[in-house]
Amino acid sequence: EFLFTQKDFEQIRKLIYDHAGINLSEAKKDLVYSRLGRRLRANKLKRFSDYVALLDSKQNIEWEAFINALTTNLTSFFREAHHFPVLAAHIDSIKYRHNSNNPVNIWCNAASTGEEPYTIAMTMMDLYGSLTPPVRIIATDIDTNALEKAKNGVYTLEQAEKLPKDILQRFFLKGRGEKTGHIKVRKELSDLIEFKQLNLHDEKWSIQGPFDAIFCRNVMIYFDKSTQNKILQRFAPILHKDGLLFAGHSESLQGLTDMFKLQGKTVYCLSEKYLATTNLISKK
Repeated sequence: EFLFTQKDFEQIRKLIYDHAGINLSEAKKDLVYSRLGRRLRANKLKRFSDYVALLDSKQNIEWEAFINALTTNLTSFFREAHHFPVLAAHIDSIKYRHNSNNPVNIWCNAASTGEEPYTIAMTMMDLYGSLTPPVRIIATDIDTNALEKAKNGVYTLEQAEKLPKDILQRFFLKGRGEKTGHIKVRKELSDLIEFKQLNLHDEKWSIQGPFDAIFCRNVMIYFDKSTQNKILQRFAPILHKDGLLFAGHSESLQGLTDMFKLQGKTVYCLSEKYLATTNLISKK
C-alpha cells in the first residue's frame, strides 16, 4: 500500500531514537510499517519519505502521534506481583517519616494505561488500612493516548479477570446498562495519582523528588546501554537515600552503573559507593 524503503526505515529509527531514546532493531521493520501506515492514511500520504518530510516540518501534533504509534503498551494489574509486597514492606519501614504534610512519594514512569500506578495505589491503601493514605504517586508516560485511558480508569472485565473478587469489590465500580462489561477505579484511587506526560529522553523532567520508590519496569529494554546509563544517572539524585528502584523481570542494571546495587529480585537500592560520594560532596 505504501512505498517503504530501507532508507525510510533508517530515518525513522534515527527520529525515534533522537526524540525518545527508543532503539528499534532491524526486526521491527514490519512493526514500523504496520503502525505508521495508519498515520500515512490519516495524512493521506502514499510514501514513507513524505511522512518523514512531514515530521521534519516540525508539526507538533504529528510528532505526538508518531511517538504514540511506536510506543508499546503491554501492562496488567499486579504484573510482576512479587514487587508489591516488597514495596509494602519498604514503605512500612519508613512510615515514621511520612504524614499528610510529607507524603510517601512514588514515581511510576511507565504508567501506560494505568494498571501499574493503580496497583501501587491499592497496595498503599491496604498497607495503611485506609482509602486516603499519606501517599503521592506520580504516573508518567510518553504516550498521551495511553495516559488518557489511564486517567479515565475504565477497563473491561477481561482486563481485570485475574484480580481476586475482593479486590474488584473494594477498589472498582461495576458498569451497568451500556457500561456493562466494564469497571471503573474508585475515585479514592484516582485521587492518589497525578498523571503527567513525560519523555525520559527530555533534557528536563517536570517532576521533583526525592522519591521513596521509582518504578521503571520494562522500559529500559527499549533503550541502548548509553541511554540506559544516562537515565540511571538521573534517577540516583532524585531517589531518597533509602529508596528503591524497581526494574522489569527481563532487565538488569548490572554493569551499567555503580550507582545502584541489587537488593532483591529486580529491586535495586543506591550503592554505598554512590552514597559515600554524595556525602563527601555535601560536606564540602
